[in-house]
This record gives sequence, structure tokens and C-alpha cells, in this order.
Amino acid sequence: MAIALADLLDEKQVILRLRSRKPVNAIREIVQLLAHTGNIDKPEAFLEQVLARERAHPSVVENGVVFPHARTDLVGQIVLGIGRSHAGIPFGQNGRRARLIFLIGVPQQLVNDYLICVGTLARLVKDDAIRSILLHAETPREFLDALTVESL
Repeated sequence: MAIALADLLDEKQVILRLRSRKPVNAIREIVQLLAHTGNIDKPEAFLEQVLARERAHPSVVENGVVFPHARTDLVGQIVLGIGRSHAGIPFGQNGRRARLIFLIGVPQQLVNDYLICVGTLARLVKDDAIRSILLHAETPREFLDALTVESL
């Protein structure tokens, strides 16, 4: 049975004001949040896997949104951490700024579920109205509601 996007969303895994200004630090900030919520047992190893994937295949920023991720056995289920930067953080080879970062950890055996979830997220954030709500949400709940209401 496929995992629904709503099952991955948790207010405790959303940072609406990333302090970081560089991709590595922003990813680290989100990984630390995921570790704090108990979703990643070995955060440093997970961080290195995400960064290694970014070095090999840099994430592409579209519409100010980026999806860094790692397929790894360091997570038992798909985990999703979200960060928002008002100024934007330059990602990838072209340095386009991402204001919304959806960091995903996915176990090897759940790659199909991952593809469904990231496809749903990508479709949602392409919508200008939804993206505007996400960029201006005052609380993590308001942010997540924009994703869950629209994905039903």
C-alpha cells in the first residue's frame, strides 16, 4: 500500500525560518531537526549521504523549490523535513535560489512510494497559489494544511 503524503507531514519537521545561507548548512539544519524528532538514528551519516548525492547529482531548483534526498538504510521509513528561507539559498550548478527545501530520506525498499510522494509534492509546489501560501504561512500547521488540503 502506497504511503500518502499526509502521512509524512509533521509540524515538528518544518522550519519556517532557516538560519543558514548555504546549501550544506541548510541541509544540516533540517537533518538536525529530523534527528531531534527521532526520525534519523545516525544524523551525521545521513547528512553525508545527502551531501554525497548532491555532489554527484545536484538538485535542480524549479520555482524556488528544491528536493535534496538520499536513498538509504539509515531510515526505517520515508522521512520528510522542510525548510523555508525568505532570502533563498543558492543550490546546484546554476546557483538558482531555493526558498522551499524538501529534504527526503527514503529506505531502498520504498523507492516507488518515494517517487509517488515527491511527484505529488512537485505537482503541488508548481501551483502559484499553493506556493504563495507556503511562502507566507505563519505557522507550520498553516504550511502543512496548504499541502494536505490540496493533495486530497
